[in-house]
Amino acid sequence: MEDLDSAVVLGMAAQAPDGIVITDSEGLIRYWNRGAERIFGFPAADVAGRSLDVIIPERHRKRHQDGFEAAMERGYSKYGEADLLNVPALAADGRRLSIEFSVVLLSGPDGSSYCGAVVRDVTARRERERELMRRRSEASV
Repeated sequence: MEDLDSAVVLGMAAQAPDGIVITDSEGLIRYWNRGAERIFGFPAADVAGRSLDVIIPERHRKRHQDGFEAAMERGYSKYGEADLLNVPALAADGRRLSIEFSVVLLSGPDGSSYCGAVVRDVTARRERERELMRRRSEASV
């Protein structure tokens, strides 16, 4: 597969329906695809160079920062293989979202470090699950 032109891979990343977000080692947004725009409602130009705090609810920011720094220091994330991280997030219009994502740590050609995430909005699914649990709870009373 090494003969696949990198422009094709970049085109796939740009158009993927899931969000693809890449931050630098400081946690500043360096890549934000169309899927991320759709999920969070922020155009890429509005978040470029900004902290991920723009989508992280305030009460979760310290925990995120601590986890991010630990992963960058270790050189790997425990949420990269089969594990997904499930967290709340914020949309541009202030709505609260439920997202799942996996994480990969990347190295640039100059040795700089990056953190990439593939993000999926699972808000509707979580709401259906809560409603089903509520109905089951009511039925058992």
